[in-house]
Amino acid sequence: MFGIFLGLAALMVLAYLGWSIIWVAPIAAGIVALTGGLDLLEAYRDTYMGGFVNFAKSWFPVFMLGAIFGKLMQDTGMARSVAVAMTKVIGTQRAILGVLASAAVLTYGGVSLFVVVFAVYPLAISLFREANVSRKLIPATVALGAFTFTMTAIPGSPQIQNLIPMDYFDTTATAAPVMGIIAAIIMSVGGYFYLRRQERKLRDNGEAFTEPKDDKNTEAEDKTPHWLLSFLPLLTVLITLNVFQVDVVTALIAGILLIMILNIPKYKRFIQAMNSGASGSVIAIINTSAAVGFGTVVREVPGFERLTELLMGVKGHPLISEAISVNILAGATGSASGGMGIALEALGSKYYEIAQNTGVSPEAFHRIASLSSGGLDALPHNGAVLTLFAITGMTHKDSYKDIFVVAVLIPIISVAVVILLAAIGIL
Repeated sequence: MFGIFLGLAALMVLAYLGWSIIWVAPIAAGIVALTGGLDLLEAYRDTYMGGFVNFAKSWFPVFMLGAIFGKLMQDTGMARSVAVAMTKVIGTQRAILGVLASAAVLTYGGVSLFVVVFAVYPLAISLFREANVSRKLIPATVALGAFTFTMTAIPGSPQIQNLIPMDYFDTTATAAPVMGIIAAIIMSVGGYFYLRRQERKLRDNGEAFTEPKDDKNTEAEDKTPHWLLSFLPLLTVLITLNVFQVDVVTALIAGILLIMILNIPKYKRFIQAMNSGASGSVIAIINTSAAVGFGTVVREVPGFERLTELLMGVKGHPLISEAISVNILAGATGSASGGMGIALEALGSKYYEIAQNTGVSPEAFHRIASLSSGGLDALPHNGAVLTLFAITGMTHKDSYKDIFVVAVLIPIISVAVVILLAAIGIL
């Protein structure tokens, strides 16, 4: 079992240092294999690559189509159109709420987190300038809207973090809706009021909006589609996935086709957008598959049985051990989907068995797995966090404390509250 923690520590430290999980995960898996008495070559060639390939086989279409959908939304101007429309409703003086709502709508509509960052940033600059709010709060505001409740909590979300548990617990994207809604309220309301408090604090300290040194990302785009048309692809994905209960691949294809139909005059952009989205999805699926491959090796060593006993033996409600497992592994890999993939690949069958033999529903295990993936995943080495800083021109020193509160601390609190309510029989 020491070897498991040693491998996990290596994975966490090297990922934190910025080393790619694509080659770090096999090294960490090798540490686990050697200390666990497995043949190194066999563990890599059969066990590690078996887990890697099986995950990629099951999820690559979703990763690819989701990335293409998001890139088409961005390149046709539809993503910006939705964001601007949300701002007009909310008002320019409510800069934080406008950016938060825009990011949330895009994420819940199926646009990938990375694309949301690019789409919302120009709008955030305009709103924060108008309201004279410090740019230090832009990263945390975008993170709250895109990396938290719309990704893991709101029932029906087409984000991968809400879809992965379906295969392990035989559930749907709307699993445990009450649990999800309660957690979403805690995250969104708690995060919003925290950011408003920080806004007032910064203003009292004399910190106001400052123009970015490089404003190339804030340049106006050409004419965007009408906001009503821009909402249609997002609604199409949500409705086909959750109302008609079709496969997520079919839902995403429907959304992609509608984007193309509604933007025929911009047809020259389609190929480049689809190529870019498809290329980006390859890195995403390989990163997550690498993490899952590590989890597959962990599951094969003798020490895993002891680790399973410890996690399953956590006192209290059985959802607690699942929350701890997913959170720790998401933090170690710096990836919500990667950490959850490791945990469920290793322990999913155990949790499903518990669900079958106790009064806890598989839907509850689904929702807690999804919620827990969105906690420690947003540590400083998280890829989306690093992208957010790169696009906004901020640093960890400038803005990470606020990201930690809204994307790590409050989501963990929401999971604890939901589990407590389930344990005392309210949910």
